[in-house]
Amino acid sequence: MVQQVSVGASARAGEAAGDGSHALLPDLAYRRVVMVNVVFVGAPDAGDRGWVLVDAGIPGGKGLIKGTAEARFGAGARPAAIVLTHGHFDHVGVLEDLAEEWDVPIYAHAAERPYLDGSASYPSPDPTVGGGALALLSPLYPTKPVDVGVRLVILPADGTVPPMPGWRWIHTPGHSPGHVSLWREADGSLIAGDAFVTTAQESIYAVALQEPEFHGPPMYLTIDWSAAAASVRRLAALRPERVVTGHGRPLEGAEMRRGLDALAQDFEAVAVPDHGRYVAHPAQAEDGSAYREP
Repeated sequence: MVQQVSVGASARAGEAAGDGSHALLPDLAYRRVVMVNVVFVGAPDAGDRGWVLVDAGIPGGKGLIKGTAEARFGAGARPAAIVLTHGHFDHVGVLEDLAEEWDVPIYAHAAERPYLDGSASYPSPDPTVGGGALALLSPLYPTKPVDVGVRLVILPADGTVPPMPGWRWIHTPGHSPGHVSLWREADGSLIAGDAFVTTAQESIYAVALQEPEFHGPPMYLTIDWSAAAASVRRLAALRPERVVTGHGRPLEGAEMRRGLDALAQDFEAVAVPDHGRYVAHPAQAEDGSAYREP
């Protein structure tokens, strides 16, 4: 049975700014765009090409992202790149528009290429996992790929993130084949994407309330639960100082680490749904194939 791993309000991180963002560090901030977080990496007033956007929100979020970027980095300031944790609809919602307008490269893991160059669709969402209305509505969520192939740059095999000095990418599959998390060892900062989240993303009520608690990746789009468990354990072993996830509030400190450790230790009991089409039979998503009953 899926359970929550709660943490206290003292673990919350982020200082609100007038531009709609919340700063975790001088050069690390996020903004919630309806139901998903986008991350801004770069010092305030970094200027044109002096910062990086991580993920690109949901459809309709372009104005919020651009407005926050201009307020934070300067009028007309374009990023040096857009880095993707993965290519699900709520992380690439305005990717094509922003990439074209800003004329920027897009970095992603090689296993996400089919979903970013227009050649394959993700497996169908699974509304049978339970958890709330957002899960039930998941068949309505788009799975068709975007096509940014001409701008796509595959992350280098050495783990570096060229437009983000000091950061490394970590392959954290399970939620999607090429999901990556971003790690800066120097100060313990982790951008986890949807490898795990800090709200019950299946529930409209939980998403609205945003109470801090640890959950596995959003269940209705996760296609390989064994890989997802291994990814969470790999991230917990880093002992991060602060985490910002794709959904929910950023968290920091010792209480955050206790919650992440509990999620990693008991992942199968607290994060994996009791039933679902991908629980026993992971999807072969590398070629975009949809789930079929064995």
